[in-house]
Amino acid sequence: MHEPGFFANPRIWVAVAFVIFFVAFGRKLWVPLVGMLDRRAAAVRAELAEAQALRQQAEDILREARDGRERVLREAHEVLENARARAARLAEEAAADAVAAAARREQMALDRIRAAEKEALDEVRTAAADVAVRAAEQVLREDPALAGDTDLVDRSIAGLSAALASKRAA
Repeated sequence: MHEPGFFANPRIWVAVAFVIFFVAFGRKLWVPLVGMLDRRAAAVRAELAEAQALRQQAEDILREARDGRERVLREAHEVLENARARAARLAEEAAADAVAAAARREQMALDRIRAAEKEALDEVRTAAADVAVRAAEQVLREDPALAGDTDLVDRSIAGLSAALASKRAA
């Protein structure tokens, strides 16, 4: 097989045409191509700068949000601690009020018991005085020797009723 010559090869002619095309039009194509690439590079730099600014803003917002969250958590913790302290204080006050109320009720019950004891004692005294008066009357009726002192006995009996009435009032 025969190989074609150097100038008969189509690949050589395409390469030569390509070199001539770039030599003839290369400068005219290169300037707009470089300008377009420079504009694109400038646009990318501007977008990167804007992205960096946005990132910085986002980091600032994130930092502020974290600080705010921490502040809110501290405040919530303080509120919770205050609420616990207040609940404990209220529980202590309620317990103290309950103790005071129980003491008041106990004192009222003791006062009622004392009043009932006094009333019972007064009734016993009155009954004893009545029995003593009846016994004295009976003794005086049965013993004629004591009959001479009836005035004294009558005055004592009358004074006894008045003394008992004044004791009842007290």
